[in-house]
Amino acid sequence: MDELFARDLGGKTIVGTDGTAFGTLHTITIEPKSGALRDLVVDPDDHSPSSITPRTDDDRLRIPVSRIERVSDQIVVGTDDDRGR
Repeated sequence: MDELFARDLGGKTIVGTDGTAFGTLHTITIEPKSGALRDLVVDPDDHSPSSITPRTDDDRLRIPVSRIERVSDQIVVGTDDDRGR
């Protein structure tokens, strides 16, 4: 199994499997009691879809980590359209 360090994720571009550009990774939230990863918190691009995912109070996007499809030079996440397939 390959290792992936959290420090290497900061600033990575977040894109959907359909090509939607969301923005860049700001931080990742965790569940305090279990330590489980919860959400990617994303600094949105100027053209990020406004209704595709919830936003934080400071207008960042919240994308559940369960939507991560793969991590390479970008973090690719499934979109709502992918769930029906």
